[in-house]
Amino acid sequence: MALKSTIFKADVQISDMDRNYYHLHGLTLALHPSETEQRMMIRLLAYVLNASESLQFGKGLSNEEDAALWDKDLTGEIKLWIDVGLPDEKRIRKASHRAQQVIIYCYGENTASIWWQQNKAKIKAMHNVTVYRVGESTCDELGSLCQRTMRLYCSIMDTQITLGSDNNSVEVKLEPLS
Repeated sequence: MALKSTIFKADVQISDMDRNYYHLHGLTLALHPSETEQRMMIRLLAYVLNASESLQFGKGLSNEEDAALWDKDLTGEIKLWIDVGLPDEKRIRKASHRAQQVIIYCYGENTASIWWQQNKAKIKAMHNVTVYRVGESTCDELGSLCQRTMRLYCSIMDTQITLGSDNNSVEVKLEPLS
């Protein structure tokens, strides 16, 4: 019998002064049996950093055709494709042809560095792809915010990002790679 996803609920108050975006989002996240809580929290972070009324979670790990997150217009055209982790070059190329913009949030201290060295020339040739490395300390600290029911806030100002709850906050460190 196949294992089922674990459901997490998050109410996230976003105050993004850089984009002039202020909104409360009620989110439902499914933690796939093969996914770690750390990866799920990075997906949540990616949502918060790119939040819009039309941004939604894809089927992700359970469907290779979907992004971790995507933003589609009313015609179904993909405006934004977001991946989390270390996608292979073929997947990135496919996403860059399907979407107007692609953002990748990679993580993992050693593995992300190796992945970037192996793929950077090809990724830089794709003009609509942006890559950020999530700092290792950020990855570790995001786990402290993870609960089955979360009430979070995110403050973004002058590229300073804070994600927190009533009990804890995380200063998000993102390194732009491309």
